[in-house]
Parts: sequence; C-alpha cells; structure tokens
Amino acid sequence: MDILQKERKLQELQSKIEELDNVELIGKIKEEIESYKNEAMSNLTAWDRVLLARHQARPTALEYINYMFDEFIELHGDRLYRDDKSIVGGIGTINGINVTIIAQQKGKTLEENLERNFAMPHPEGYRKALRLMKQAEKFRRPIITLIDTPGAYPGLGAEERGQGEAIAKNLMKMASFTVPVIAIVIGEGGSGGALALGVANKVMMLENSIYSILSPEGYATILWKDATLASKAAGVMKLTSFDLEDYGIIDRVIKEPLGGAHFNKEETFRNTKKAILEELTELVKLQPFELREARIDKYRNFGFFQRFNYDNLGGVKRWFTQR
Repeated sequence: MDILQKERKLQELQSKIEELDNVELIGKIKEEIESYKNEAMSNLTAWDRVLLARHQARPTALEYINYMFDEFIELHGDRLYRDDKSIVGGIGTINGINVTIIAQQKGKTLEENLERNFAMPHPEGYRKALRLMKQAEKFRRPIITLIDTPGAYPGLGAEERGQGEAIAKNLMKMASFTVPVIAIVIGEGGSGGALALGVANKVMMLENSIYSILSPEGYATILWKDATLASKAAGVMKLTSFDLEDYGIIDRVIKEPLGGAHFNKEETFRNTKKAILEELTELVKLQPFELREARIDKYRNFGFFQRFNYDNLGGVKRWFTQR
C-alpha cells in the first residue's frame, strides 16, 4: 500500500466522524486515526516520497513566497522573447533583508498547470531568472530559489530557442556570483531543469521532495524498458532528501509534518523560513569573493572522486583539482 492509498484510508476514517454525534465514539475514532497516521506515515519508501513530492495538494512556490516574505514585487520577461509563467521571480524582503526570489511554479488545476506549463520552463524562463540574478548581483541582494519542476520543457520550440544553452549559461553564471545564493527543493527537482536554479552556497530540500537526473519512470524505461517499474527505480536512484544529504549533495533537510507538507502548510512554511534565515545569517558574514569561492569549491569537491578509483581516471582528477 503506497502513501496515497494510506491517505485515502485516513480520509475514510475522518469522514466517519462527520456522520456521528456520539462524543465517546468520535473520541475513539480520533484515537484510531492518530494511531494509524503515526504507524502508516512513518518509514516511507522512496516511491512514497516521489508521490508526496508530486501531490496535487502540496504547496506551490507562490504559497511559500506569500507566507515567508514580508513583501514581494514580481518582475516579468527575459527582455528577449516573452514572459515564461512557469518561473516566478521578483524582489522581496524576509525579516527586513532585501532579497531576489526566483521560483518554479506549478498550478493547482488543469487550467493553471497549462498556464504555468506544468512548471517546465522554456529557455526564456531561465533567461528571465538569469536577468533577475544579475540584477541581484548588481544591487548586492542575496538570491533565494525555490525548485519544483519535473524538468525543463523538451518541446521543439524550446530546443529551437536554445534550451540547453540557457541552462548551461545559468550554471556558469550562478557559479560566479558574489552574493549569497540559497536553493530549496520544495517538490520535484528534475534534471537540468532544476539544476539551472540550483547552483547555490546552500542547497536544502523539504523532507519529502526529490532531486534526480530524471524521473523514476524515465529511469525504469531506460534501464528495464518498462515505465511501470518506476517504484523500483525510485528505490535505487538515491533521489530522496536523506539519500542526498548522506552523499553530501545537499546541505540540509527541512522537516515536514507527518504525512507531507500539505497536512500542515503553515508548519512547513515556518520550518522553511527558519532554515533560510539561519543559513542567510551565516552567509552574509562572508566577503563577496569568499561566497564565490565557497560555491565553486562546493561543486568542484563533490564526492565523485572520493567514491571511485582514481587510477582509471587519467588526467580527469588533475583537471578538476587544478581549475
């Protein structure tokens, strides 16, 4: 039984309460609900966390922005082609600190998802993000990104307008910024579409978010020629927040309420805001060149070379360590 089936059972138990007027019986059912929730929604599998990361009720980036930031002024367009609504960006304040916020926005309904392109940015979305990040660098504002995308949009038009180049340029430029950069994966972190906003001094993940090179369905199709084995793929991909923290890919896991962020959105927002402020307090103490060098070193020193035999890598290790 996966997490969604368990959630449906919880809803069935809760619906029973509405049909009763016996106080004692209601109390017993509430105890049963609490007991079942504690038992069923602990020790989640990787696939359970994939389902929670994609949950339709999971809070979107704009919900985080509206709660965590005291003010937010949205800015639009890449000054080259158009405004991509799958990426929301602008200027805001958090506890009196001026920051630039860039986020990938999903919809709650089919109409909203079509408008937001299911949070799959086009090249102009990444170029809008880069324009705002350059503005942040110019005016010395920290950058905060909220990542939630299945991946960059793979359509013909996106490829014609330079999807790969737009992502690559974001990676290169983000590495060079001299202001603090914090990235938080709040839902799905899919491939280069997520990484284009993820080159940061501190990378954090919500407890039930995922971050991977491709979807479990795509992985299963490539490896076993069968997309229905996605749950098996999720178990071997090491895409959960705890896996990635263990590997040193991310810096921090932000706790969610039992059952997922949608069970108590306000608690999730509070935990996320607290984590941002704690990391930002430390980062603003660093000099601009220290922020840049720390970020470059972070990605240069990922555990790749610590986990593999150097002997067969020729000059690759030397090239990385001497850059």
